[in-house]
Amino acid sequence: MSGLIGKKLGMTSIFDELGRSIPVTVLEVEPCTITQIKTEETDGYNAVQLSSFDKKSKNVSKALSGHFEKAGIGAKKVVTEFRNYLPEGFDLGDELTIEDVFQIGDRIDVVGISKGTGFTGVIKRHNFHGVGGQTHGQHNRERAPGSIGQASDPSRVFKGMKMPGRSGNKRTKIQNLSVAQILPESNLLLVTGSIPGAKGGYIEIHNKSQELA
Repeated sequence: MSGLIGKKLGMTSIFDELGRSIPVTVLEVEPCTITQIKTEETDGYNAVQLSSFDKKSKNVSKALSGHFEKAGIGAKKVVTEFRNYLPEGFDLGDELTIEDVFQIGDRIDVVGISKGTGFTGVIKRHNFHGVGGQTHGQHNRERAPGSIGQASDPSRVFKGMKMPGRSGNKRTKIQNLSVAQILPESNLLLVTGSIPGAKGGYIEIHNKSQELA
């Protein structure tokens, strides 16, 4: 599936030809450089590795610095692999722009790291309902998870039990969004709806309209 690397800038709205207001997310998509091409013969699968957004070379490891030098580019912040994607007419070190990959109306999936909400209880984390009031002798247990104990058999708590814990801050995919507008002169891509992550977060944009058979 083809795609590019982007950065979330925030949300706004645009108007369509019927005057309807459409909420969109603004993504900055700089030209992505091809830093590696993987094929069935050499790696066992087809993929292209893209890198984007400049980074100071002093903050890059020697191994990764040599990887960038092989492609003839400077250090980059984000390196992402897109499987089953071999762009025709492009080679190592070439750049892919928004117009090379996306068109208005394309269906896309966006992958990012969701906002972390810290340590949360079961009501916020798993949508538990609580005990539903302070009746029947309830004192301070309205938002408690309740008993998790088992009988003498199996005498343990099963793995995967829904419990309090860290919420958010994980890889999240939003599917079936669409490209609303492309501004190539500003390296901006406007996508319908919202996407995971905070402003300034890096995301992957996968074009579902260009899949490799």
